[in-house]
Amino acid sequence: MALTPQQLQDIAGILSQAESVRAAAAHIRQQLAPLQTLVMDAFDMRRETPVLEVTGRSAYLMATDGHCWTVTPDLSQARALVLTQT
Repeated sequence: MALTPQQLQDIAGILSQAESVRAAAAHIRQQLAPLQTLVMDAFDMRRETPVLEVTGRSAYLMATDGHCWTVTPDLSQARALVLTQT
């Protein structure tokens, strides 16, 4: 599922307004299905560059070749979203 710039803005809004990063993930899963949305520890993503950073929370776009997952800044390659909280 490729994301649009508007959807990325919507994700930023959800991240900044949600009660928790887990609540944000649940909301994003409902709004942007079938985009997979995961919550991970910020430590696990420490060497990656987030596509969004708001209110101590970060979002990373994930791409896959069908076997391996990689972080990508490219909205057209986004197949999943990883959220973290610092």
